[in-house]
Amino acid sequence: MPKKKPAKLRPDVAETAFRTMQEAIGEAPKTLPPGERTEKNPEAVKRGRKGGKKGGANRADKLTAEQRSEIAAFAAAVRWKKNG
Repeated sequence: MPKKKPAKLRPDVAETAFRTMQEAIGEAPKTLPPGERTEKNPEAVKRGRKGGKKGGANRADKLTAEQRSEIAAFAAAVRWKKNG
């Protein structure tokens, strides 16, 4: 199976220079710094939240106090387990 390439977090120097030149001559729109970017697309936010907010609360409501305690104890045991 072929290995996947790691995701690129930032463009390299050549890509940044190329983009800057395109912006300078008007071939590409100006890139805004992170602090000045516009707000998120509300439709994308709505799709991303779909179902995510209600699942955990519904599950917790259906569990008894004893079941929640058992789940929490198991999670703590796994979290604090020594590796090795």
